[in-house]
Amino acid sequence: MEYAVPDPQDVTAAQDPLERARQINALIDDHQMAIAELSRERRELFEGLLHDGKMTQLQIAEKLGMSRSRVSQLLSAGVRPERALLGSGRLTVAIGGKHETGRPDGKPLAVLSAEALAAYDRLAQLTRSVGLSADHEIVPPPGMVKLNRPNLIVLTSPRLLPFVGQVLEADEHLGFAVDERGWYLIDKNAGKEYRSPSDSGEPVDYAYIGRLPRPDGKGTFLYLAGIHGPGTAGAAHYLEGHLAEIYREVRGRRWSALITCSFDPATRQITSSELLTPIYRPDGA
Repeated sequence: MEYAVPDPQDVTAAQDPLERARQINALIDDHQMAIAELSRERRELFEGLLHDGKMTQLQIAEKLGMSRSRVSQLLSAGVRPERALLGSGRLTVAIGGKHETGRPDGKPLAVLSAEALAAYDRLAQLTRSVGLSADHEIVPPPGMVKLNRPNLIVLTSPRLLPFVGQVLEADEHLGFAVDERGWYLIDKNAGKEYRSPSDSGEPVDYAYIGRLPRPDGKGTFLYLAGIHGPGTAGAAHYLEGHLAEIYREVRGRRWSALITCSFDPATRQITSSELLTPIYRPDGA
């Protein structure tokens, strides 16, 4: 992608100084983000060359006309490559909401569960740690979330976001299903069903985590969803603890996995999370 740096005099024809300052600030932010992404990609390329044993730091430096110390500096500074697993710009976290009942004014209001909010808080902290930022939006019932946009993370199950359930059909390995006993997860490869132990009173839940294709075919979005609320929080817990590890395995490709998480039954706080299945990738992805 090419980034053209505009002449500040061409930013706007408006004479209002505050409006001009606002537009200049926006341009500076955009260019700083572009520089950060290019720096991340450069560092990732350097690390790939070194990790594969193709070149040494000295050889990279000689080929690029740099000093070895400069290459070393670039490898230890700048944006962490694994942040690409989350996105490349300001992130939007879309969260399925429920209608609050019993309001004095009788008007419906979409609210988030405590676990969904905890998942967002954990993701927001994770994005800040890799130099990104995130905002959240509540998707009210019936859950018509807008998926065709960049830098999107979606939280909560198809029970709240049925449109995402349709997109999940593109995952040939994993998915959600529902029957008279409720929602559960499936591993299509193993022919195995995973029903939440929390339905039987055990403080354990299961969740789906992965990157799904946008309906318009122009990108992907990151999706985290538990069978119940603790699972969604557990998926965020797992991503936080394994971001670099997952990125090394999948890079920019689509992927998905199921995770299991344990939680404190009194506080509903996640105490541990781990993979329930391997990390799957679509054929050719």
